[in-house]
Amino acid sequence: MTTFPSISARQIQKELFPEICGSLLAAIGIHSFALQAAFPMTGFSGIAALFYYLFQIPVGTVILLLNIPVACFCYKLLGKSFFFRSVRCLFFSSLTLDLIAPYFPVYTGDRFLAAICTGVFCGLGYAVIYMSGASTGGMDFITMSVKTKHPHLPLGKIIFLSDTIIVLLGGLILNDIDGIIYGIITSYLSSLVIDKLMYGMDAGKLALIVTEKGDDICQVIDQSSERGCTILTAYGGYSKSEKQVIMCACNNKQMYPLKNAVKNADPASFFIILESNEVIGEGFKTDESKSF
Repeated sequence: MTTFPSISARQIQKELFPEICGSLLAAIGIHSFALQAAFPMTGFSGIAALFYYLFQIPVGTVILLLNIPVACFCYKLLGKSFFFRSVRCLFFSSLTLDLIAPYFPVYTGDRFLAAICTGVFCGLGYAVIYMSGASTGGMDFITMSVKTKHPHLPLGKIIFLSDTIIVLLGGLILNDIDGIIYGIITSYLSSLVIDKLMYGMDAGKLALIVTEKGDDICQVIDQSSERGCTILTAYGGYSKSEKQVIMCACNNKQMYPLKNAVKNADPASFFIILESNEVIGEGFKTDESKSF
């Protein structure tokens, strides 16, 4: 008798639950808002929507068929684990789109509001799926392959560029100029939500302070914002004198009083403020990379 390995509740939570939730959110965005507003959509969903608009073929079915050649081409680039999890998630999302999403209410109001809701729901859904270590196939396979080759490129921007091309083609085929604008809005919002959810929820500021009063500045920062600092030893390229560089990460609200306190303590200091998309560590976000 053949036995199958048991799946623990923790494994279901880590893998299946986020994939199902993400697929459901994306399916609601597509079916309840985008398809009813009849504007060009992004990714393989956009291509499948064209078949739906023109021939009334279910979107999920077309997505599955389109993914066969892409999956074969991208298999080696994506890795076995990611690939098979993505194929599983692809089936979840396609079945959810064709069988479950039709039971949800459909929005029939303003197309602009529909575009906003589509971008938000799809962005949330895809972000949850990406954070679980999978994708929904299609353009996700292609963009993830690009991300593998060029890891420094932001994922949301890759998706935005590829989806914009599909939106433009869809608008031309449907002869819907307004739809192109709505589709671009959807693509932008979706990529923005993905980047914010994956990288920007814990965004903050990074201060670099060049000074000769390192200990005093650290004390001032601790008093004004209750943040720790790191002192780096530096050497002035022009003055040829030793300096200290204070590095301090804080949230957006803490930066303004921190800057004023430092300038009052050392008016001669050189203050640099940088954007930090994500801060992981004590006092900030804990490392949850193993949570999925």
